[in-house]
Amino acid sequence: MQHVQSETVVPSLPADRPASSARPDTAAPVTTPSSATRGFSGTQGFAGSPHGRRGPAGSTHGTGTASTGTTLPETESRTRDRVLQMVLELGPVSAADLAKRLGHTPTAVRRHLDGLLSDDLIEVKLVRSPGTRAGRPARQFVLSRAGQATLGDDYLGIARIAMRELDRIGGEAAVDRFIGDRVDDLGRRLAPAVDAAGDDIADRVRALGAALADEGFAGSSTTVNAGPMTVMQLCQGHCPVQELAAEFPRFCEAETEMFAGLLGVDVRRLSTLAAGGHICNTHVPTGRAAVRVAPR
Repeated sequence: MQHVQSETVVPSLPADRPASSARPDTAAPVTTPSSATRGFSGTQGFAGSPHGRRGPAGSTHGTGTASTGTTLPETESRTRDRVLQMVLELGPVSAADLAKRLGHTPTAVRRHLDGLLSDDLIEVKLVRSPGTRAGRPARQFVLSRAGQATLGDDYLGIARIAMRELDRIGGEAAVDRFIGDRVDDLGRRLAPAVDAAGDDIADRVRALGAALADEGFAGSSTTVNAGPMTVMQLCQGHCPVQELAAEFPRFCEAETEMFAGLLGVDVRRLSTLAAGGHICNTHVPTGRAAVRVAPR
């Protein structure tokens, strides 16, 4: 069966919003911090090495077997595994950045990326450079849901068991407190960039989108003309706890509350990846001055 590559465009608008009414303001930069401090307390770095893990549809990754059924030389297989691991840790990340970090040519890295795309282990996100509103968006790569399942089975399974056990022992209040602590930790890391943007709501939204991008969420912001009031949409094209949030939606609720506190205005969630949305999309009114709320 011929593989059809799925691409996600960031930023995006809900289906009921005309594309002509928006202009992108920020998007994810290529340079990213260590995975140990990104996302919700470094959740992207919890998954182990891909060596020897089973891939989707019965394929084996890390053992030298390509999607075509042919056997790759050991060095090729090792490079493929390293590419996959770095997409896990750094995504969204470009082929050029991967090549620079791995010490390989962009052509060699793209060959492995094409193979991983064919195996549905990664997917493409099209993002614009910060501050640009025109031109061709850059192709950057993140793990797909199948890739997350392949590399993250240990983390996701253990995390689900732990969350369910916490719920059994401590009840909903304990789960909410745990999630709140994780989201508050993320909020404290985002706050300096947002506060440095000043009191203008639009500037704070742009700063928050860029800070989320640095944290590995493929963050961006979009200005939307909505009648007499100008509003913005804060977009996230990637979520490191997407599967957990699907079972425990409090992750999304707490994050929305954290955004409101950082921006100083009431915000409304339009869609989430965890609920099956194309992106996480947060509606932010920009018609009034920010009321700063210190992170807990």
